[in-house]
Amino acid sequence: MIMIISGAGLSAESGIRTFRDHDGLWEDYDVMQVCSTQGWEADRELVTQFYNARRQDLKDKNPNPAHYTLAELEKSYQLYNLTQNVDNLLEKAGCKEVIHLHGTLTDLRCEACGHVWNVDYDAQNENDVCPACQSDYIRHNVVMFGEAAPMYQKIYEAIDACNIFIAIGTSGQVIDIVPIASAFKHSILINPKREEYVTSFTEEIPASQTALACLGSFAKYIDEYFSYFIQKNAGEAMDELLGIIKELQ
Repeated sequence: MIMIISGAGLSAESGIRTFRDHDGLWEDYDVMQVCSTQGWEADRELVTQFYNARRQDLKDKNPNPAHYTLAELEKSYQLYNLTQNVDNLLEKAGCKEVIHLHGTLTDLRCEACGHVWNVDYDAQNENDVCPACQSDYIRHNVVMFGEAAPMYQKIYEAIDACNIFIAIGTSGQVIDIVPIASAFKHSILINPKREEYVTSFTEEIPASQTALACLGSFAKYIDEYFSYFIQKNAGEAMDELLGIIKELQ
């Protein structure tokens, strides 16, 4: 089986803005105001408006070649297709079994009973109620900073079940992909640029060779922990990825 974890880089070629882009969402919003439990408690209306805008923006976005390739891969191999993205582009491309680690933008969730339901691209408004219990205490279905991400349990399941690990378009800043790659004999990283590997150790000590030597051998870049590194945008990397998978299988 193949374990895949995808991040914002998978959907970037489809025009999905992220906070980390040079023209990203951080220029319009403080991430902690709109993506944290503290921000939600402080201003529910602002956070709701933010997710309404993101949902509307998603409406005219289409899958790119990477999404379609993963959908085709699903037909030939058993996958744990885990994504950090909250968009629905993998599903639009034809993927049937997608595990959204951080929730789904096109759904709402009831804070009273936990029911989740699809709203497509419609805005949440003050008159909405939960279809299961009629509560008006509802919210977006995206995991915020400061709350648990229950689907993370699927990461551990995938590590135990799979023999190939593929990371696509993720910087490793939210989910540390280095320990995951280290658990596999075969691991593939797709990213257009090299990302430095920052841990609690490297953040706390001086970045000198002497200090690093005291801790042991640390590679500077995330890609150094992977068997294969395809330094391309996700869509451009798919032919090379398929060739590696075919070789490993």
